[in-house]
Amino acid sequence: MKPRDTRERHMTHGFATRAIHEGQEFDPTTGAIIPPIYQTSTFVQDGIGGLRNGYEYGRSGNPTRASLETLLASLEGGVRALSFASGLAAEDALLRAALRPGDHIVLGNDAYGGTHRLIDRVHSEWGIRNTTVDLADLDAVREALAADGTRMLWIETPSNPLMKISDIAALVELGHAAGAVVVVDNTFASPALQQPLSFGADVVVHSTTKYLGGHSDVIGGALVFADEELAAKAQFLQFAAGAVSSPMDAWLTVRGIKTLQVRLRQHSANAQAIAEALVGHAGVERVYYPGLPDHPGHELAARQMSGFGGMLSVALAGGAEAARRFAESTRVFQLAESLGGVESLIGYPSEMTHASVRGTALEVPDNIVRLSVGIEDVDDLLEDVEQALRR
Repeated sequence: MKPRDTRERHMTHGFATRAIHEGQEFDPTTGAIIPPIYQTSTFVQDGIGGLRNGYEYGRSGNPTRASLETLLASLEGGVRALSFASGLAAEDALLRAALRPGDHIVLGNDAYGGTHRLIDRVHSEWGIRNTTVDLADLDAVREALAADGTRMLWIETPSNPLMKISDIAALVELGHAAGAVVVVDNTFASPALQQPLSFGADVVVHSTTKYLGGHSDVIGGALVFADEELAAKAQFLQFAAGAVSSPMDAWLTVRGIKTLQVRLRQHSANAQAIAEALVGHAGVERVYYPGLPDHPGHELAARQMSGFGGMLSVALAGGAEAARRFAESTRVFQLAESLGGVESLIGYPSEMTHASVRGTALEVPDNIVRLSVGIEDVDDLLEDVEQALRR
């Protein structure tokens, strides 16, 4: 039986169905329900220049990587997606595709430390300028965008680690009025909860290591585009510089995406329960979670997301010492960098994920602990947090 046209499925099927089937036609030779991993570096040609389905060399294209890219484009509603060796490799390719020396980027003052490091310490050496601003302050954003040479507005929502919620549609309007490419890092929400291209964004960035992969066993990154021209520029740079995901990494990411929606439901439910339990605790100064009614971005998050996600941060009342002790006292939550896996992780951003931004406008307060809430039994997670706070 001939597989259905993927474009038809994109238009008619729901998110969970597409997450399982898009780009995943069964193997026509054997009937295997899971497509094979094309673990090959090169492809035999039917005569010089006679390429089979366009494949010639693993850096320029691979069927397993193509299946992941088809899947990501469908879930985010983009015209094309590119799969990279890491999230930062994806960001680097985008920056070089869209910007030239002398150009200016506006980004949030709570962006991921690695993104800020890449822009501020790597691309600054090639003449790229940047301004950080509170993206909730639209007047401040408008003023920053007015700077000469502004070509990009970089949004991260929810942000890392303070869980700020940015109004994608409003910021897209400001960015486009200034002639800027609007980029949204959708790593924390994933397309299961939020699709920024539907709000007018030009590019979505992912660390596929996180919720998309979902099992803490693969590193990767992706770009999803609303515009074919910019996608082609980034694809050329990916081919020319070589930061591609391997077939095995692409296959593992596809495997993870199949359960993305059901995982995010449980991540969100568990995080909500923990956030509510921590509110008002004597040892807790503040809980940062958009699912809480008193979070400043709660109503906005409820409008532009279909769930509040599995990430939350906590400010400890006892300061840095209490925060460090709490982070080192959990038993189910494992002390580790990264996020988005099925297992719960805890981190101390000031000296872990955001150590590179100490002394900058993006510095994270030293009493903050970040929780990546997994999908374990919520009672076990609650007990673990409680016993760590008692310590």
